[in-house]
Amino acid sequence: MIQIKAVGGYGEVGRNMTAIRVDDDVVLIDMGLHLPNYIKITEAEEREDIAKIDTETLRKGNAIPDDCCLDDWRPLVRAIVPTHAHLDHLGAVPYLAGHYKAPIYCTPFTAAVLRNILQDEKMKLPNRVVTMKGGARVRLSKTLEMEFISMPHSTPQTVIVALHTKEGIILYATDWKLDNNPVIGDKPDYNALRRIGQKGVLVTFLDGLYANEHAKTPSESVVRELLKDTLLGIDNRGKAIIVTTFASQIARLKSIMDWGRSLNRKVLFLGRSVAKYSYAAEEVGLVNFSKQVKIVKYGAQARKELARVAKEGKHKYVLVVSGNQGEPQSMLVKIARKQVAFPLGPDDQVVFSCKVIPTEPNMSNRRALEDDLKAAGVRIFTDIHASGHPMREDLREFLRMVKPKHIIPMHCEHEKEDALLTLAVEMGYDPSHVHTLRDGQTLDLHKC
Repeated sequence: MIQIKAVGGYGEVGRNMTAIRVDDDVVLIDMGLHLPNYIKITEAEEREDIAKIDTETLRKGNAIPDDCCLDDWRPLVRAIVPTHAHLDHLGAVPYLAGHYKAPIYCTPFTAAVLRNILQDEKMKLPNRVVTMKGGARVRLSKTLEMEFISMPHSTPQTVIVALHTKEGIILYATDWKLDNNPVIGDKPDYNALRRIGQKGVLVTFLDGLYANEHAKTPSESVVRELLKDTLLGIDNRGKAIIVTTFASQIARLKSIMDWGRSLNRKVLFLGRSVAKYSYAAEEVGLVNFSKQVKIVKYGAQARKELARVAKEGKHKYVLVVSGNQGEPQSMLVKIARKQVAFPLGPDDQVVFSCKVIPTEPNMSNRRALEDDLKAAGVRIFTDIHASGHPMREDLREFLRMVKPKHIIPMHCEHEKEDALLTLAVEMGYDPSHVHTLRDGQTLDLHKC
């Protein structure tokens, strides 16, 4: 018997959580936040940060998955598996994992981020944390084995999860890209994907976020060169350089650091979330930022640091700050609105090494921020970025490799689910083998 319960992340982006039942064993994959709802409830200063708050408040506000639908399965849970360190996959673990008597399996970087979150917020979990690298396998029961498959994404040590069962492989494949030239980390494990494709994939969960984009997702190495061209190819003598990006994008932070130092400027990382992810990356040996960058974690310290830099000479620094989505409490917004002692002037430069996440709050916040920056005469550079998610042609290649019998779209809204269905039909799939689920629904594969 194989049953799948869509707990969160179906028909939406965020709150990712899926329960997979194989006979009398259940595996929970991902426990994530819905970030816009979470920020609305907590008024979080940074998009990639969390704070201690009541679990029931978060559940009622649709900020975390509603796992009440798993009450009957709770005694059967053998493992909790966050696939990577983004908060829309990991951020609900501090609130929900303690409800289950099961260990947490994740990569070393994801474990380090989780530890930093728990330490910062003085939260504790009873669950044992077991670290596994890409390529590792663990037996969860007599009939169920789990394998981690390394894949590049926009944060390090992301994995696709393969559950090996007697009825075929269940493949959980969200948040990855076919990046053959990553700046940090491993290339896609094509050998593992082809091997399991030959062995027999019963069903794959598939990231549909960009299924309607007729393209291949560019490599992170392309963004590194775009940053080089932007930071080194523009006259910035005597001017401030401020860069904002996703704090979890460790490869991007490394590129910003490298090119900033090439300009003979000191590099500052300002903010809780960038500090949290940077220290986690150092802890597992991915980078050594602390020897080359000054990391300032807390808001009061960051404000003092900005005042010092303004006095000493802002042309001597590259600042990396929060605010890539225009979050009202972020440091970049405070700078733009003159709420901190760091005045902007004509031809100072602000680089957005990111895309706007296409929700109305994000888009309106970013417009307001850019208007404030333009009013100060600042030069703005946008979209110096490549996604961490597969586009349509990556999805096509992936399906050719793993050859699943069934496909479950996830991590996307309705129109992207339709685009993934269209792609599957193009590739010869019967539409009845593409299963569109909604949060709380159960799919019994024996009835398909």
